[in-house]
Amino acid sequence: MKDLISLHDLSAEEVKSLLELGLKLKDENKKGIEHHILKGKTLGMIFTKSSTRTRVSFEVGMTQLGGYPLFLSSNDIQLGRGESIHDTAKVLERYLDGIMIRTFAHSDVVELAEEADIPVINALTDLLHPCQVLADLMTAYEHKGGLEGLKLAYVGDGNNMAHSLMYGCAKAGLDCAVATPAKYRCDAEVVKNAEADFAAAGRTLTLTEDPFEAVKDADIVYTDTWVSMGQESEKEEKIKVFGGYQVNDELFGAAKHDALFMHCLPAYRGFEVTESVIDGPRSVIFDEAENRLHAQKAVMAALMG
Repeated sequence: MKDLISLHDLSAEEVKSLLELGLKLKDENKKGIEHHILKGKTLGMIFTKSSTRTRVSFEVGMTQLGGYPLFLSSNDIQLGRGESIHDTAKVLERYLDGIMIRTFAHSDVVELAEEADIPVINALTDLLHPCQVLADLMTAYEHKGGLEGLKLAYVGDGNNMAHSLMYGCAKAGLDCAVATPAKYRCDAEVVKNAEADFAAAGRTLTLTEDPFEAVKDADIVYTDTWVSMGQESEKEEKIKVFGGYQVNDELFGAAKHDALFMHCLPAYRGFEVTESVIDGPRSVIFDEAENRLHAQKAVMAALMG
């Protein structure tokens, strides 16, 4: 495990190890125990796609581990403005101990990891969002006391969150049901990979256009924004298409009585989820947000420590 690009690349044991380490680091942090696992090391954080949670959690996490986080916006580096990914990787590996990148094209992250001799962490691409799913799995573990055999239902756009949730559920031993409109299904290659992961794990993956079928008897109900960054021109069309995919009291009621509600944030209340659900007693969205910090600390410690 040199890099974290996709949860599909990891074994079930590696995912379990990262979750256990994240929970341990969180518990010890709450007890005031300091860790200097990455003392003297520097993480370069490349952002061509802005984010509140990603920047704050990685900066704070790197600092808590004793290292130095270096923020690099698209205005600070030449990547995408003439310099090749190869050259960028070869320069940055001479200065840094690791690279975190949040960007649009997944192929850019894959190439960066191939070219750089230091660890590369995928903090989000248009295809995948592995760090968020590690935080989600940590949150589910904390609230449910385990993961094996739980059912997670995802309702909405077949986007990077749906993709990484499928990978993560298979590796952690959960069943997964994904409900999307026909026009916005998950990526075919990701589905093929995920089906292989679920078969290997002996768990079930369900793909459907019916949100009630997906949510029935779920332990966790998950949704995401219908209009991701860079898709603003599709907003009106998506609102029409996704009208029946809102997580409201009726849909949430099809899940188990003690089901959790999850959302990676930012959320658009009144669109993909109603306020009664997202602000309800079974919503754990802010626990998820907090766990980004601890899950990512586990990733950085594992890769760079």
